[in-house]
Amino acid sequence: MTNLSIGKKIRYTLINFIQDSRSVGILLLLCTILSLILANNSFTTVAYRHFWELEIPLFESLHLPHGILHFINDGLMAVFFFMAGMEIKRELVGGELSSPQQALLPTIAAVSGVVVPTIIFLLFNKGTDFAHGWGIPTATDIAFSLGIAALLGKRVPMSLRVFLTALAIIDDLCAIFIIALFYGANVHGLWLLGVAIFILLIILLNKIKKPKLEFLRFLFGLALWFCMFHSGIHATVAGVIFAFLVPVELLNVYENKIHVFVNFFIIPIFALANTAILLKISLADFMQSTLSWGIILGLLIGKPLGILASCYFMVKRKWAVLPAGSSWHQFIGVAMLAGIGFTMSIFVSSLAFDDIGAQDIAKIAIILASFIAMLLGFVWLRMTSKTASES
Repeated sequence: MTNLSIGKKIRYTLINFIQDSRSVGILLLLCTILSLILANNSFTTVAYRHFWELEIPLFESLHLPHGILHFINDGLMAVFFFMAGMEIKRELVGGELSSPQQALLPTIAAVSGVVVPTIIFLLFNKGTDFAHGWGIPTATDIAFSLGIAALLGKRVPMSLRVFLTALAIIDDLCAIFIIALFYGANVHGLWLLGVAIFILLIILLNKIKKPKLEFLRFLFGLALWFCMFHSGIHATVAGVIFAFLVPVELLNVYENKIHVFVNFFIIPIFALANTAILLKISLADFMQSTLSWGIILGLLIGKPLGILASCYFMVKRKWAVLPAGSSWHQFIGVAMLAGIGFTMSIFVSSLAFDDIGAQDIAKIAIILASFIAMLLGFVWLRMTSKTASES
């Protein structure tokens, strides 16, 4: 075999991996496992955990997020939110959320899937130091949930995958609102004025429609992010605002340009940085923590319960119908997969708590609950899909 044919084979394999809908979820899982091993191995733990705390030269003097972890969570994740925002806009304009009839069921399901986990979390943590973490169990990880659905192939009807995609996208939108409204610092009016000015400049640029001036969009976008970073509202919200300002005809162009970078660099490095957790807490302390139970039960019970109860009510009242070709058995399995919080839940946990100990407990609970939700959803759909097809 020649070097040329080997190169072609490697390239073909790499392209297939990138295009496979399961790849991001698999890579995310591998990065999490690797990070936990490195963080808890006696030979690597100090160096590995210290690495994420290192300062990036000159960034502090430029008033940018200057720690590596800080830069990932405030800077790179803004690009992740930019892509998420473009996906939301695309679905709202011409996709699964473009008509009220299409959007009704996943919207009600997503909102109920935020409210019920919040109630469960607060039942355990109201009046405690952990109450501020109520937003942690409200999220669905789109990469993991769709990756598991893809692993099941035809056992999950395409209509149900579309529903899960729409649900996860609306979930992301809810998470963005929660972060913007409840997980910022003190708001600074002058910096918000700067945000407003750059939004107006981008709108003006959209009106002009000069391809030669397109580079200004990204300069204004960076300035928008910088102002948002200093405004007291979390910097990642700038990514969503910037996405909503992208003209419809450019959405696919920009998504195609950044999706590989986001899915195969930003998300994996986020997982590595944010799961460098020292598993020093005893099992007894973990099990006795109200924070642990609020997150675990919020994701494992609150998420599917909120989704199922609201959808059952809507269908029984004939205000909506189940996705075509799907059964309640399959719908239960998909609701279980919505309990995979992971990326967004871990992100919210890093915003909710300054205390590293509380962050670590929250992250362990998220990883545990997400793994169980993944397993339960997969096994349930494997077991019930045959029955559903026969019926």
